[in-house]
Amino acid sequence: MTIKINNSIKSFKKEFKKSLKPLFLLVSMLVFSFPQTGISQDFNQDFAGPIPKETLKAYYNGPTLPEISARAADRTMYIMVSAYNSLPEQTDSTPFITASNTRTRDGIVATNSLPFGSIVRFPDVYGDKEFVVEDRMNKRYYYQMDIWMEHKVDAINFGSQFLKMEIL
Repeated sequence: MTIKINNSIKSFKKEFKKSLKPLFLLVSMLVFSFPQTGISQDFNQDFAGPIPKETLKAYYNGPTLPEISARAADRTMYIMVSAYNSLPEQTDSTPFITASNTRTRDGIVATNSLPFGSIVRFPDVYGDKEFVVEDRMNKRYYYQMDIWMEHKVDAINFGSQFLKMEIL
């Protein structure tokens, strides 16, 4: 009787180990495939990283980063520039998503004449501030540009201007 029990326990252990292998493989594949997800993301924390008690200047007295001058423009042209907001009457059915599938934010421009990722400046109005082309306009507007603005009042005040544009 004890031999039958021992054999059944051994067979149960073998079957249990066989069933654990695929489960272990699945879990390890998920962990290595998605390393950024973890238990720590379950906690809603308002800060990211440790809170410094002293500044860097307390340990280092020299210059921290070199000064970088503004980039020179590859091309300069004059273009009609207007402003737009993330309102359904000014955009399509997804007003906060750009044509390049990013979220609207400060520094985004829309145009059909430049490829996505092109960097432009409007030195007469914005100085050295750089804008990135991440959105498109209606296809009938080719040599025009729209600057995204958060508030409708700002866009109305900006109006439509003929500006000097530097393409970087």
